[in-house]
Amino acid sequence: MDVFQSLEQGDSVLDLSRLDLDSVDMDGVSEERRRETTRLYLASNRLAVLPDALCLFANLQVLDVSSNGLELICEDVTRLTKLKTLIAKNNRLDAQSLPKDFGCLQLEVLNLSGNRFEELPPQCLKLRRLRSLSVGGNRLRAIPAEIENLTSLELLYLGGNLISFIPPELANLPHLSYLGLCDNRIQSVPPQLTRLHSLRSLSLHNNLLTYLPREILSLVHLQELSLRGNPLVVRFVRDMTYDPPSLLELAGRSIKSRNLPYSPQDVPSHLVNYLDMASKCPNPKCAGVYFDSCVRHIKFVDFCGKYRLPLMHYLCSPECSSPCSSAPQSDVDSEDESSVPADRLQRVLLG
Repeated sequence: MDVFQSLEQGDSVLDLSRLDLDSVDMDGVSEERRRETTRLYLASNRLAVLPDALCLFANLQVLDVSSNGLELICEDVTRLTKLKTLIAKNNRLDAQSLPKDFGCLQLEVLNLSGNRFEELPPQCLKLRRLRSLSVGGNRLRAIPAEIENLTSLELLYLGGNLISFIPPELANLPHLSYLGLCDNRIQSVPPQLTRLHSLRSLSLHNNLLTYLPREILSLVHLQELSLRGNPLVVRFVRDMTYDPPSLLELAGRSIKSRNLPYSPQDVPSHLVNYLDMASKCPNPKCAGVYFDSCVRHIKFVDFCGKYRLPLMHYLCSPECSSPCSSAPQSDVDSEDESSVPADRLQRVLLG
């Protein structure tokens, strides 16, 4: 049966999905129909290659070739100058599958999830108009620093890969509102992510996180934070790493805590610089300072009156930290719920 027989004239959608096709002969499509078609669906067939005449659909804006056996996106795709959305998920694409000039397309939505990419293709990092990029369920081991080039990006989904590190350059995406990094091997979140002022949803479940940076409280528009399946409150919560302070640090702490005056006339300039770098202990009940030696401590912050989130703090000494217990926590161990408005995080998913 001719798959084009039932197509009506004047329809901008050409849907050839789920027809068990292993090839498509576009000769059966009239020139007028090619000109009118803006959306072409070829999903869920058995196509090993894309049709030769694909480039003749000059006004094509949406192309869905998902769930085929594609190992290659042909060069003709780069001639689709009006193409805005390309969905090519669940195929067999890898780093060699995209045409050299793929980055010249004016794509706004690109979905390459469920393929065989081990790294983000450099061509994708040239798509400056891209608003949505999905490369989940691949074999990515890293997020390239060049991701910051995609300054129009609003959605980035990289879940289900092998990523262990979040580059700070990711924070240079001013319009990013959804970031999906679930089901990876991520162990920490860089504090620079607080520059993502548009971020509303952050998906980090099923990683290896043991804590979150305190700076995450600065994400004022964040409404959903997914953390289930991370160690977080396991044994790491009670761990403290503390190197005894050096004699230099002890002397510096004594000078700073007693507010003793100092100047280049009193001590060498390198010691003046050292003293100026003192960090104040965040414990409100402590007036101490620290330089290089500090206690890494997990502090619980209440969100929405329901969840306690472990955030990393640095204290001047073990005496500034009380052990976790079932008793009410001190000011050092927990912040009041009122310090974090409920509407700041509407959903914190730990379970």
